Amino acid sequence: MRADRLVALVLLLRQRGQLSATTLARELEVSTRTVLRDIEALSAAGVPVYAERGRHGGFALLPGFHTELTGLNHDEALALLVAGSRRGAQAFGLGSALASAILKVVDALPESYRHTAAGAVERLLIDPETDLLSRRTAADELAEDVVGEVRRAVLAGHKLRIHYAAAGHAANWRTVDPIGLVTVREQGYLLATRSGSDRTYRLSRILAAEELAEAAERPVRVDLDQAWHDRSTRFRAGDDQVTAYVRLNPRRREELISTAVAVLAEETEADGRLRLEVTFQDARHAEWALWQLSTNGEVLSPQWLRDALHDRAVAVAKRYERST
Repeated sequence: MRADRLVALVLLLRQRGQLSATTLARELEVSTRTVLRDIEALSAAGVPVYAERGRHGGFALLPGFHTELTGLNHDEALALLVAGSRRGAQAFGLGSALASAILKVVDALPESYRHTAAGAVERLLIDPETDLLSRRTAADELAEDVVGEVRRAVLAGHKLRIHYAAAGHAANWRTVDPIGLVTVREQGYLLATRSGSDRTYRLSRILAAEELAEAAERPVRVDLDQAWHDRSTRFRAGDDQVTAYVRLNPRRREELISTAVAVLAEETEADGRLRLEVTFQDARHAEWALWQLSTNGEVLSPQWLRDALHDRAVAVAKRYERST
């Protein structure tokens, strides 16, 4: 998060002029000691921040300071902001360089775009550290117009109407308050609230989207890292989770684990088939996911799940029974 904070610090100084360390700390919701460290980091990155001593002193940018970067439109700049993975930059000691680069990108935009672009750093998160298994399949290809509409609503802070197809259910329309977008292992998610309750929507299941003019009901500031961690933790800790032992054709492995909460164990049998211990969100989800495998998978346990799939198969066979 430090690169995000450094950019916010510079934008505060640019917009409001000289500010004390106490004021900056209050605005950024950090300690004054953190502000002083960030000022040093900006100076090391070549941003001309100077200090005014005395009772009415504080920090300010040199008059006329403006970085140079031309030729970027709004979406190109936004793409660079998203590509600047915060986690990767910190891992390689490039946090200050990333802050400087983001500042140049923001500076390259017209004034009317700057707020949106700067806010993207807070509303878009790539690959948070989580063990939630999530793999992309052929069915997960995203429609650019749909994702674009979702992204615009997230960044503008507007309510969003989506036509969403939850697993095992027919698609229906719903209106949500978008909070942010998260990408985990190439799978995209919309974090939102609906009637005040947390909701997480898989982007590949949003069939259509419409940004509304009404402002979304959401916090002004958000820590997407923490929000994603909290939601995925609650998802995993659900009381209704079901664990099944499954024998599986290896060609269907990716399809199965993309819908699972976790894969607890995996081994290859002598005939080449896989044996997996897989956890699902609940009984309905487990039955739906394993039914999709048809004869390419077999539930070994629990017995009630085998019985449920057997009863479903019998009902389907009866429906299509040949007439004599």
